[in-house]
Amino acid sequence: MTDRTTPEDEAYSVAPGADVSADAVIGAGTKIWHLAQVREKALLGSNCVVGRGAYIGTGVTVGENCKIQNHALVYEPAHLDDGVFIGPAVVLTNDTYPRAINPDGTQKSASDWDAVGVSIGRGAAIGARAVCVAPLTIGAWALVAAGSVVTRDVPDHALVAGVPARRLGWVGKTGRKLEPSATEPSVLVCPDTGEKYREDGDAIVVLDGEEPRA
Repeated sequence: MTDRTTPEDEAYSVAPGADVSADAVIGAGTKIWHLAQVREKALLGSNCVVGRGAYIGTGVTVGENCKIQNHALVYEPAHLDDGVFIGPAVVLTNDTYPRAINPDGTQKSASDWDAVGVSIGRGAAIGARAVCVAPLTIGAWALVAAGSVVTRDVPDHALVAGVPARRLGWVGKTGRKLEPSATEPSVLVCPDTGEKYREDGDAIVVLDGEEPRA
């Protein structure tokens, strides 16, 4: 890989064959692999990984420590917070009513539609080949199962799966499904960290530890 510099003279790496716009801003330590494309005015934070053949659209914003795996398509105006995982071949769409032509048969241009985006909160993970249909928001630390089609907002810490995706439970910050506490009624516990949560309607509340940041 070839080291390049940001305007602040901090190095990032671009593999041969990747196409990174000179107008993109790339954080220090970020690695962009073969055949990936990063478009104009995209903003990628530090220590990210953009896999082989991935696409980052014009003006997309990506936080620090994100992983965007091979052949994922992140269309503008998507926003990814810090620590987001995008699995292989995931698609974040940007057109609710896609058409190649207008009703009169003329080809659509950029002025004939308004792009809408997918926003993904801190620490969330989107499994391989999932499709997220904009506009929608996926909450912090949520987990979207592989192959799902997400058509509505996903709460913080929710586990969703299916076509269309529906909530199957809740997950902690490690991605493990929360389990009922053996000693405290109505309390859910992360089996890895021991953090405690309680359901509150269609949301979940952290009882100890840091509150999730959207």
